[in-house]
This record gives sequence, structure tokens and C-alpha cells, in this order.
Amino acid sequence: QLQLVESGGGLVQPGGSLRLSCVVSGFGLDNLDEYAIGWFRQAPGKEREGVSCISGNGDITEYQPSVKGRFTIYRDRPKNTVYLQMNSLKAEDSGVYYCAADYTPYGDYVGLKRYEYDHWGQGTQVTVST
Repeated sequence: QLQLVESGGGLVQPGGSLRLSCVVSGFGLDNLDEYAIGWFRQAPGKEREGVSCISGNGDITEYQPSVKGRFTIYRDRPKNTVYLQMNSLKAEDSGVYYCAADYTPYGDYVGLKRYEYDHWGQGTQVTVST
């Protein structure tokens, strides 16, 4: 079945940058173009929230307001990888970051609602602190 593996988390100082990777594997007859990919995060004591997402065809992206202008989501189709470039990091960006996939065979839809996603990675820890 579909597998998602996140990497790239770590400890950074406020104002620093980090790039997260989500490698997707286990395709059957489909491919990455048929999956919307979302990034979510969860801080201690808080609900998991949507951060950013990208459609299967790569034409549609969304960002939650608090990260817009600082984060960028993009994909490398040959590597079956979706990245989240995070710049100007703040302490409130800390948390466990998860990537998730939603089967969208026409590649023209994406959203940031948790219930829309069927497959999830194990998460990678991001800590922004001095």
C-alpha cells in the first residue's frame, strides 16, 4: 500500500530555515500525479492543523495564513517527493510535521481538511528554539 516517509526535521533557531521532505512509495497502477499531498503539524496540547497542500497536477497550492509568505510547498515528480521549504521560522512553528496523501485521480483538487486524507506518514519533529 501507499507509504509516506517524512524527513528533514530538527532543531533550528528563530529566523532559521528548514526543508522537509515527503517521499511517497507503494504505488499500484497509479502515481504521484493522482494524489494531493498535504503537510500538517501538531504542537503539544493542540489539535493537528493543516499547514500547506498541493494538488496532484501541481497547479493548486494552499497555505494556512500564519505561514503564507514564509513556507513554500513544491514537488519533484521524478523523485516522487513533495517538499516543504520553511523560512523565517518562529517558535510557534514547532511541532511534529506529518505529510498525508489523498487519492484524486484527476489531479485537480486539494484541501487542508484532515478528514480528506487517507494515508499518513509517521511524522518528523521540528523545534524552533534558542
